[in-house]
Amino acid sequence: MSTAYLNQFTIGVEEEYMVLDPSTKELKSHQRAIVNEGQKLFKDKIKAEMHQAVVEVGSRICKNVDEAFDEILSLRKGVATIAGDLGFSIGAAGTHPFSLWETQLISDQTRYQELLNELQQAARSNLIFGLHVHVGIEDRRMAIHIANTARYFLPHIYALSTNSPFWESRNTGYKSYRSKVFDKFPRTGIPDYFESIEAYDNFVELLIKTNCIDDAKKIWWDLRVHPTFNTIEFRICDVTMTVQESITITALFQAICAKIYTLRRQNINFINYQRALINENKWRASRYGIEGKLIDFGKEKEIPTQDLINELLEFVDGVVDDLGSRTHIEKVNQIFERGTGADRQLKVFKETGSLIEVVKYIESSFLQTD
Repeated sequence: MSTAYLNQFTIGVEEEYMVLDPSTKELKSHQRAIVNEGQKLFKDKIKAEMHQAVVEVGSRICKNVDEAFDEILSLRKGVATIAGDLGFSIGAAGTHPFSLWETQLISDQTRYQELLNELQQAARSNLIFGLHVHVGIEDRRMAIHIANTARYFLPHIYALSTNSPFWESRNTGYKSYRSKVFDKFPRTGIPDYFESIEAYDNFVELLIKTNCIDDAKKIWWDLRVHPTFNTIEFRICDVTMTVQESITITALFQAICAKIYTLRRQNINFINYQRALINENKWRASRYGIEGKLIDFGKEKEIPTQDLINELLEFVDGVVDDLGSRTHIEKVNQIFERGTGADRQLKVFKETGSLIEVVKYIESSFLQTD
């Protein structure tokens, strides 16, 4: 059977990085200096964010995960070099372990000032760092079908990405506290099931008509059919500490989309579960990462999270070779062995008792490729 249809599942990766004072390891506002220099090299691949201690990068459209790996490594190297030349350093974690959001400067861009005016402290305190993955899909009707089904797997991948156990000098007890911070925003979390692309479009149009939003980009769900690109955008994950973790997670999202599409071509549908049930697994992933248990809704019982992730790997196995992603997806076992970014942060803190040492570890991992 021809697998040429898999070529449509292109990849785009967006990451948000923390800008640090090399001496104190505090977050430090760069006042667009890194972005201004970075755009000379990367053009629109590097952008400012609401908080001036954040830099966002976005890859070009990549044909496969190997291309995405090279892109993210290049962007990380470039940003780290530019930051170093300007007297800053860079790290990747879902939250900064001890800096206070109250002391951080906000960008003066109109878009962010309007958002701040609307959402007030929820926006000002939203000092978090995420990983967004776009997977190309040409047919929007198929895209909503894939998005409906892929919701079930969001907690599995989220658990692998957990990288934010600390918030304002406190061990939160969560492996990903970032999602708890973001929950204060409207229109976040696991999306509802939509019976058709028309139902989805009607929902968006209703929000615009009633002045809930001015455009669909203000829908910040954990995944969405993108309002302007022909992609499904996965938004649930913490930014990962290393390049390899980022691309492993990217490869999994791509493989999930390709597998669901392949099943649909064979007139096979995966079961769609209620948002409330998936949210139970999301909470568990946020709290325990890969060390806890998730619910297998088919069996109606708790299963170790790593076992369910292994079942996910078996589910997508038939498409990974055609996608060229097996090497990257097999790195899931490395995350199991080493722990997620959150696990490794907590290990450093347990050994040193110092959140400064945790930030140093985050810095030192930024360009790690294995």
